[in-house]
Amino acid sequence: MPNRRQFLAGAGLLAIGGVGRAALAVLPEVALRHSADTAMPLLPADGASYNPVVTLNGWTAPWRMNGSVKEFHLVAEPVERVIAPGMTARLWGYNGQSPGPTIEVVEGDRVRIFVTNRLPEHTTVHWHGQRLPNGMDGVGGLTQPHIPPGKTFVYEFIARRPGTFMYHPHADEMVQMAMGMMGLWVTHPRKRHPLIDPVDRDFCFLLGAFDIEPGSYTPKTNTMLDFNLFTFNSRVFPGIDSLNVRRGDRVRIRIGNLSMTNHPIHLHGHEFDVTGTDGGPTPKEARWPEVTVDIAVGQMRQIEFVADEEGDWALHCHKSHHTMNAMGHDVPTMIGVDHRGIAERIQKLVPDYMAMGERGMAEMAEMEMPLPDNTLPMMTGQAQFGAVEMGGMFTVVKVRRDQRPGDYSNPGWYKHPVGRVAHEWAGGVMDPVRTVGTGGQSMPGTTTGSPGMINVRGPSRHTG
Repeated sequence: MPNRRQFLAGAGLLAIGGVGRAALAVLPEVALRHSADTAMPLLPADGASYNPVVTLNGWTAPWRMNGSVKEFHLVAEPVERVIAPGMTARLWGYNGQSPGPTIEVVEGDRVRIFVTNRLPEHTTVHWHGQRLPNGMDGVGGLTQPHIPPGKTFVYEFIARRPGTFMYHPHADEMVQMAMGMMGLWVTHPRKRHPLIDPVDRDFCFLLGAFDIEPGSYTPKTNTMLDFNLFTFNSRVFPGIDSLNVRRGDRVRIRIGNLSMTNHPIHLHGHEFDVTGTDGGPTPKEARWPEVTVDIAVGQMRQIEFVADEEGDWALHCHKSHHTMNAMGHDVPTMIGVDHRGIAERIQKLVPDYMAMGERGMAEMAEMEMPLPDNTLPMMTGQAQFGAVEMGGMFTVVKVRRDQRPGDYSNPGWYKHPVGRVAHEWAGGVMDPVRTVGTGGQSMPGTTTGSPGMINVRGPSRHTG
């Protein structure tokens, strides 16, 4: 059997854009990564000056210089991704992971990307948001032939404008994107840009969604709406790393959405500006302060803020079901119903039976119900004050005064100053004053007079 390197070197090549034989003689070596830890930024090694991005629970693809061309090698292949500790998904991705590695270049770079297909079906790569020759756009059947299994195609174009972009297939999209085939592309400005300010920390991640039945490993690719795992870079909380910054840092977060619905991403404790989209940087006069940005399907949003408030600040989708894991859509609501003892008796007959708790869903986390193998609890994750009761699209921005510049390590939980944590009130509590009325009306009752009566003053000079 040929080894992996022999297979890649011997793969068939189709030059789509007039690439010379000498350039195609030896493919760039394939870089693979299987760890879900956030990799340190890849510092520029070609003389360029820019602050590299940090891909949340991901990494930046290495490249080689071939003359004046920056070359990358992507391998489309089946991968395994740890969604969070305790659950592994069998997905499709690039170079060992889903999402694939972030491609990071500089405005004006001539870029050559070799794409080897190790999937069981054909594929392509579309460079979402890029200005490029039509034949490099990656739409199978329209702008290029599909890449057959076992073959390698090459794309070549100039990174013409700075910004935040994505890459994904334009071939059998319903299957391939539902299986996790996606990645980020960042083009840094060549020189100081009037609309792109320098930042101290530059993070990026993609929003995705999967439908993986409890106890199984492979996503259901026909799902349109009923997804049960909503992810940052194919990870769910508590498996999502925190964004660790120094107090006073100017922070940029680039977020792309390749799921099937919009996501209002909300940051606690700070306001931010929307400074860019996949169409380019936002004009400064069009920016406004915000704490939540809605990111529609196929969009990129770039937000920036000064991290001037110390603490552990939540960053999450504000759709409440998107901050839960593997939620069953057929779970009956039993709030207010005393079913103590009944659920246990039903489970002896139907082991998978589950009902929402009498007092809400938080008590379900306390029940420690047995789960199928390879299944995460709906609400999980512990912090210094107990259960966070979140999953899915949720993580934490950790702002510390003693975090060193360039240090992305996790500083642990925030040490709150004395008297600065919400706590139980030990004094007396007054009874609330209630109005007198029959209820069920749009206007309040009065505290005097007959029950349910409203005192109304008529207009002046009005009779009758």
